Amino acid sequence: MREQGTRAVQGRRRGRALRRPRQARPVSVEAIPRLTLSLLRHAKSSWDNPTLPDQDRPLATRGVTDAPLMGKAMTKHGIDPELVLCSSARRTRDTLALVLRQLKVEPKVVYEDALYHAKPETMLEMMRAISPGTTRVMLVSHNPEIQAFALDLVGSGPRSLRDRLRQKYPTAGLAVINFASGPWSGVTVNSGTLNLFLSPRDVRG
Repeated sequence: MREQGTRAVQGRRRGRALRRPRQARPVSVEAIPRLTLSLLRHAKSSWDNPTLPDQDRPLATRGVTDAPLMGKAMTKHGIDPELVLCSSARRTRDTLALVLRQLKVEPKVVYEDALYHAKPETMLEMMRAISPGTTRVMLVSHNPEIQAFALDLVGSGPRSLRDRLRQKYPTAGLAVINFASGPWSGVTVNSGTLNLFLSPRDVRG
């Protein structure tokens, strides 16, 4: 009886020893949040009043028309920012106001004096300070700095889009850059993929 009991226990021990350890479930790439940065240049501004300080210049008639067109295009392409960082200049604020009316989301908006003709390095610092819980951001600023910033970030994407980005960044132009995963603090030069580059002319057809 004892022998049978001992064998039974040994059998149970062997059974337990043969069990394979649980393997960790692989993390799906889709489970890692992708970061989306939309870079919008302000719409066409007016030079009718040469005495106005540059920061106070309003939009021209064409700019008032182009900005909502770009907002509609953003909605069409599924661009729905959670956070918007906008230069405090009048032309960027007015552009953003017209764009937001066409979006189906109500993002948090932060107006930044530091974004007025901010250097690419400054914009990168702002971006790296964004909370990890935010994955979709739009930045509204000025040229030539916004073009230089986009060129710094983009390391891949369709050649035709990258060529257009290098050639010209028109008023109300929009570049959408994706990064493989967060956090924003880990974004580096050439780490982004240019997935969309639109101008008002593209939207008008």
